[in-house]
Amino acid sequence: MSSVTRPVAHRGLSAADVAARIARGEVNDVPVRSSRSTADIVRANVFTRFNAIIGVLFLIVLVVGPLQDGLFGFVIIANTAIGIVQELRAKKTLDSLAVIGETRPTVRRDGTAAPVATREIVLGDLIELGPGDKCVVDGEVAEADGLEIDESLLTGEADPVAKQPGDAVMSGSFVVAGGGAYTATKVGREAYAAQLAEEASRFTLVHSELRTGISLILKYVTWMMLPAAIGLVVGQLLVQGHDWREAVRRMVAGIVPMVPEGLVLLTSVAFAIGVVRLGRRKCLVQELPAIEGLARVDVVCLDKTGTLTEGGMDVSELRVLPDARTDETYVRQVLGALGEADPRPNASLKAIIDAYPDGTGWRCTQALPFSSARKYSGAALNSPDTGSATWLLGAPDVLLPAGHGALRETEQLNAQGLRVLLLARTERELGDPRVAEDVTPAALVVLEQRLRADAAETLRYFAEQDVAAKVISGDNAVSVGAVAGKLGLPGAQAPVDARRLPAERQGMAEEMDRGTVFGRVTPRQKRDMVGALQSRGHTVAMTGDGVNDVLALKDADIGVSMGSGSEATRAVAQIVLLDNSFASLPSVVAEGRRVIGNITRVATLFLTKTAYSVLLAILVVCTRVPYPFLPRHLTLLSTLTIGVPAFFLALAPNKERARPHFVRRVMRYAVPAGLIAGAATFVTYLLARAHYGGEGALQAQTSAATLTLFLISLWVLAIIARPYTWWRVGLVLAMAAGFLLVLATPFLQHFFALRLVGTVLPWTAVAVAAVAATALELTWRWVGRRFPA
Repeated sequence: MSSVTRPVAHRGLSAADVAARIARGEVNDVPVRSSRSTADIVRANVFTRFNAIIGVLFLIVLVVGPLQDGLFGFVIIANTAIGIVQELRAKKTLDSLAVIGETRPTVRRDGTAAPVATREIVLGDLIELGPGDKCVVDGEVAEADGLEIDESLLTGEADPVAKQPGDAVMSGSFVVAGGGAYTATKVGREAYAAQLAEEASRFTLVHSELRTGISLILKYVTWMMLPAAIGLVVGQLLVQGHDWREAVRRMVAGIVPMVPEGLVLLTSVAFAIGVVRLGRRKCLVQELPAIEGLARVDVVCLDKTGTLTEGGMDVSELRVLPDARTDETYVRQVLGALGEADPRPNASLKAIIDAYPDGTGWRCTQALPFSSARKYSGAALNSPDTGSATWLLGAPDVLLPAGHGALRETEQLNAQGLRVLLLARTERELGDPRVAEDVTPAALVVLEQRLRADAAETLRYFAEQDVAAKVISGDNAVSVGAVAGKLGLPGAQAPVDARRLPAERQGMAEEMDRGTVFGRVTPRQKRDMVGALQSRGHTVAMTGDGVNDVLALKDADIGVSMGSGSEATRAVAQIVLLDNSFASLPSVVAEGRRVIGNITRVATLFLTKTAYSVLLAILVVCTRVPYPFLPRHLTLLSTLTIGVPAFFLALAPNKERARPHFVRRVMRYAVPAGLIAGAATFVTYLLARAHYGGEGALQAQTSAATLTLFLISLWVLAIIARPYTWWRVGLVLAMAAGFLLVLATPFLQHFFALRLVGTVLPWTAVAVAAVAATALELTWRWVGRRFPA
């Protein structure tokens, strides 16, 4: 077939031109980073408010001694190091994956088009554009073939803008229809819009309920620390008399456990490990808090093409209609010419090109590229035999009036899960806004879609996890429903035509809650659907790979793009599935739930310690007794009942969907548990003060109180570790064994200043802990009923 010839009007820069511009520094050198720099990571983990507080207290202990009372300082160093190492691992994963998913625009030089890295574009380069391509630098249109560009990400205006030669192009916009080329007029840091795009795509720690909640808790703790420190040091000086060193040591012991310093670091580590794990599954996480968002997702919106079905299609049948006034051979030639008329065919047109390469002497004089908003494409063709005619290829129910006989035939085919396109002749010009009216249908092109082998299992996973799946497609609703039905999606038997959906949000939200499959959805409707679901309190994830999905991806709580999708979708999505596998979604959702569920769980451990530390400080100040612990005692307790177990619990599997109100969910048990632990420990301490006297009495009193506090804290750990598995039980027992080892080893007894004297008080301490454990169990159940999550 003699195809449409498109002479290259612009050859682009020559190799010498490019070299000269590089020498002058006229290169698009804006660094596009997917992660923070190493210096940023180190600074974020080291220079924190609470590291500063703990560091000052550590220096105080180094002055007053002994060194074992400053063990908490080494724990902070270790935790900070772990945080830095894990985030550096995450950075390495992000950077390597970002290189894989990096944009490589097509640049024409010396008349030859080839993909180059974005940073290699120079001023004056000629950059080719096609549907879904993102404009990476500012420029001016040099060639346009039905070129329509969406600038909504920059201007907020959703309507595509038709571009002609000479029109300006802004970086950050993307092509929705047609093709062309533009000349780069601003590169590097001169392009303001490019700077905005860089900032938007860079590694960010955006708003997160988890981080906001932790910051709120830490703010309140900070306010309590200063008066507590003053009260403790004054009180201890009055009690200890001239021994100011002992008073300072015990003041530090009272202040340090109030700071849940490990919680902040553990959150960063959990996020970072989540990124590394997802990276191994070829999932690029562009924003860390996206992991938290995934944990809260309860609705996932899926586009049929590229998610339920593979991108490719096959023509299964060509049905020439009775009133076509032509034969099948002629129709085949028209279809072949239409395929040749589009330089960037979509999946449907590619299947037609593969099936009908026949035809001779056809010439395209005007083309109308496919648009997801129009649902059809077209071309004005000159035949060597029959002269010129204008043809449209698109959705039958868009091009034909209701009740037309061909629509009944189409519905029967759609019901089998087949996709149907109508070839029709029009008497109007392609530029006429009414070009699709009063067309003469010629043939139905029946396309068979390839189902993804993993789609059914993925949909089943979402159903099991109480995540509602909504299939939203621009295709015929019956056809989409048939495909979803083959995959076992509940509700697929009642597909909804989106053209009949209410325009107002409340009505649309009701329909979205009821329905499962929606067809004939326009790009703007996809965005409205996401907003309607969010108005009902849903956390929505949107998947997509086409340019028509961009607006919905941008508005969804979590946007998930396929790696092979358009650059525009990859730019706005928080997560990119680089291997294009829909089956990756369950692991992505599961990772989010694991991270957030476990952080919520271990936060209770940290804040229980904060609660009992505050109560003990208040009781000590009010009763004017020596503070019962030295810093080394609380370092030991924190390590065995919080630090080590929290690290393992934070990495454990967890399929529970994250729920809102993080602070309330954590504090509802941490506060009463901390009050019970603090009160019981102080009771044991007072009993020990009445029982022991003489030299060494304070160490014996402290040892008895430490035993009670350890047993209560261990019971809190046992409650938090539920439901039990073999390794969780082993973890609790290992921590108990660690404490017994300290009590049984003379060196460790001396190092930690722990020595149980006699049998009466140790067993009394155990009895008090048993009563407190019973109170903890009753409180746990009461809180669950009184303050349900």
